[in-house]
Amino acid sequence: MLSRVINSTLVLVICLLCGLIASGQTTLDVREKVKDKSSSFCSDNNNWSSDNKESFRDLREMTVPAGGPLNVDSGRNGGISVKGENRSDVLIRACVQAWGTTLDAAKSAVASVRITTSGGIRADGPEDSNYSVSFQLLVPRTTDLSLKAHNGGISINSVSGHIDFETENGGVNLSDLSGEVKGRTTNGGVNVSLAGKSWEGSGMDVQTSNGGVRLQLPQNYAANVETGTVNGGFSSDIPALNVTTENVAGGWKSRPKEIKTAINGGGAPIRVTTTNGGIRITSSDESSRY
Repeated sequence: MLSRVINSTLVLVICLLCGLIASGQTTLDVREKVKDKSSSFCSDNNNWSSDNKESFRDLREMTVPAGGPLNVDSGRNGGISVKGENRSDVLIRACVQAWGTTLDAAKSAVASVRITTSGGIRADGPEDSNYSVSFQLLVPRTTDLSLKAHNGGISINSVSGHIDFETENGGVNLSDLSGEVKGRTTNGGVNVSLAGKSWEGSGMDVQTSNGGVRLQLPQNYAANVETGTVNGGFSSDIPALNVTTENVAGGWKSRPKEIKTAINGGGAPIRVTTTNGGIRITSSDESSRY
């Protein structure tokens, strides 16, 4: 009888130990996944060297309280990525990269760059240093944004609010947004993906001077769509936007360079235009099948 009790106790202890080990392993796995996810944004594996230059990268993370408009300036080199989440603070990841004649010089240049959050999020560094700072921000889903870049793209996902942005040289990617969105890029393509049945808020107005435009939306999306190009083609697989003009006397048909039309009863204005570039409008319903 005593031996049975001892054996049962040993089994229970072993099970508990296995459970603790498994729990610890699971926690470790989760931490490693989170670490891998953040480090992939600024991987040291992306450092490179050439005959006369070495590069070095450093990932910096910080958290600031949410509240009020979020102003971000990536400076002369570097892009900005913002994603909305169910959170109450703002997680800032800054990937600082610098170049130098030696690896030590590159590391020294990286160390001289400071990330400030007072009065806005920005990077400050010596004028004579060759460096770039790209930002990745995780914010509450309802957040007002003001983003500015010079040589770098801008990406915004799952955010609702008053949003304005500008970049000189870089592409723009926008998805699952709402509120009032205005922005432009001078040299770069624009990719917009809409979700739901209609826009929630006052609308969107996005422009590029030199770059193509791709607008993706559900077939049943209700909006007043405006798009146009000066130098570029146009195509759409959505019947309401797949229009042509016809010259009866000449017997030819052509696609317009500008479209202003209400689809599915109309709604908030969705304006996406380019000066030099093609326009492609696709249905997210169709693309999800492949």
